Amino acid sequence: MRLGLWLKVGVRDWQNYVPIVPTLRHYTSRDFSSDLVAGLVVGMVTIPQAVAYAFLAGVPPEAGLYACLLPMLLYSIFGSSKQLVVGPVAVAAIMLAATVSDFAPKYSAEYLEVAMIICLQVGVILLLLRLSRMGGLVNLLSHPVITGFVNAAAILIIISQLPAFTGIGAGDSEQAWDQLVHVLRHLLEADTATLVFGTLALSLLLIFPKLIRRLLAFGGWQVDENHAITRIGPMLVAVLAVLAVAAVGIGGGLDKVGFVPSGLPELRIPRFDPALWLALLPSSFAIALVSYVESYSIGTTIAVRQQTRVNSHQELIALGAANVGAAFTGAYPVAGSFSRSSVNYYAGARTAMSSVFCAVVIVAVLMFLTPLFEYLPNAVLAAIVMVSVVGLMDLRSGPKHWRLHREETITEYATMVTVLLLGVETGLIVGVALAIAFFIRTSSRPNITQVGRMANTEHFRSIKRHDVETLPHVLALRVDENIYFANATQIEDKFLKRAQRRKSTRHLLIVGSSINLIDATGVQMLHRLNDNLQRAGITLNFCDLKEQLVVTLDRAGLLATLNGQQFISADRAMRHFARELETDGDT
Repeated sequence: MRLGLWLKVGVRDWQNYVPIVPTLRHYTSRDFSSDLVAGLVVGMVTIPQAVAYAFLAGVPPEAGLYACLLPMLLYSIFGSSKQLVVGPVAVAAIMLAATVSDFAPKYSAEYLEVAMIICLQVGVILLLLRLSRMGGLVNLLSHPVITGFVNAAAILIIISQLPAFTGIGAGDSEQAWDQLVHVLRHLLEADTATLVFGTLALSLLLIFPKLIRRLLAFGGWQVDENHAITRIGPMLVAVLAVLAVAAVGIGGGLDKVGFVPSGLPELRIPRFDPALWLALLPSSFAIALVSYVESYSIGTTIAVRQQTRVNSHQELIALGAANVGAAFTGAYPVAGSFSRSSVNYYAGARTAMSSVFCAVVIVAVLMFLTPLFEYLPNAVLAAIVMVSVVGLMDLRSGPKHWRLHREETITEYATMVTVLLLGVETGLIVGVALAIAFFIRTSSRPNITQVGRMANTEHFRSIKRHDVETLPHVLALRVDENIYFANATQIEDKFLKRAQRRKSTRHLLIVGSSINLIDATGVQMLHRLNDNLQRAGITLNFCDLKEQLVVTLDRAGLLATLNGQQFISADRAMRHFARELETDGDT
């Protein structure tokens, strides 16, 4: 019986790591029809975006389509989100381009080799974070840092698309600002046909959601602004452009995508060059963190709408496997796509099988429709990228948070400006460093509150905000912060000053209900505080300490040398000191 129970638990645990298994076990015909429709719609949205993001990343167009095959299938097997769609995304593409451009020219075989190495490193890093249970490292990328980074990346992406949008060319520099200057200087040399195609595509993409809703409303169908049909604008624009160029013969001098090889990707092994791998590792780590945070945020947002949850640890496995798969199939780093995941959700996807059906659409395109890409203008792809990244920007959060959280607003804008001026990696480092600096500054000035008993209750609150009862010979102070190296000295100074200023104090009671951590520096400070108070004739006491802190202080020898006591609660402590006061009064 024990063996059977062990096997049953083992099978259940194994299935937790492969969520597609229980999904398929309970798969219904209704699930199939819903996922099939969603997969077809997402496939139509994915194809033009995948090719556009491939150009943004500096890799051949087919690499963008390859990034939608094995990575999408692997995520559908291991991912914990039912609607998240994994594949090429704009932010990862711009980060990749910023890195690989230093090692090889864009669109070359060497460039793709470096991109595959980064892709493999990203996958391995994500898997190692899961194995070492260090997924919490992604918390270094706070919301202000991510917002500032994405806003800046969106601006850089838009600038990077201007040469293709105007037909002027990028010039000799890979830097976005140099390309902007080059375009502005040669604006009068813009290719008319290219500019017309780009402008028409951009205009149609911007008005398409409202236009399609009005047309449907005219026919008697009411859909909201998030309906999946409002998101197929990129596919429609791409088809119209291909028809205009191929069938009508418009734009003979246009710069077009060109030849895209048909067929499925071949298995490729990234070359191993220790020096190159080591040089790429910092950038790969940054791409891995950003990709995970972006994907997990999107998955969580969708899960909240369905009152479900996303497993953060499982997402590390799924995204890691997806990137490893991408690396061996000639693709580049992948992540969760906000736009395609939203389309998947609003198209009615019920399980991760919708991504499988989407991959089938990509396979069909690779097998039979790649000749059509020879007629697709790069200006149209540039317009698709521009509209896609505009939707990622959030320029309202900074001003909105200024009154309540100025440090977060400063962090957001500093990250944004640094990314724009000094590059992606430098901007992220500055943003993270600034966020940590603000955190340390805040925690180094801890709030220490004197508390007292609320009448006829066991609750203790601030004496400044509530009408509470206190004892004249007891100073009860609640520390609203962890005690560690950054604030231990300040806490000690505040304790001593308050105890000395209140002449009647005979007992200092530290209320530890808000303390979750006391490090080695904090323990040494408490030892010192205990000795100093003992010389002043004041006892040091603790109450409401969490169990792990009691263990920490006991192992450090503080509880054994404590000149006061450790109480389970402030109520118990105050009752003890009240009886002591009564006894002293009787004598």
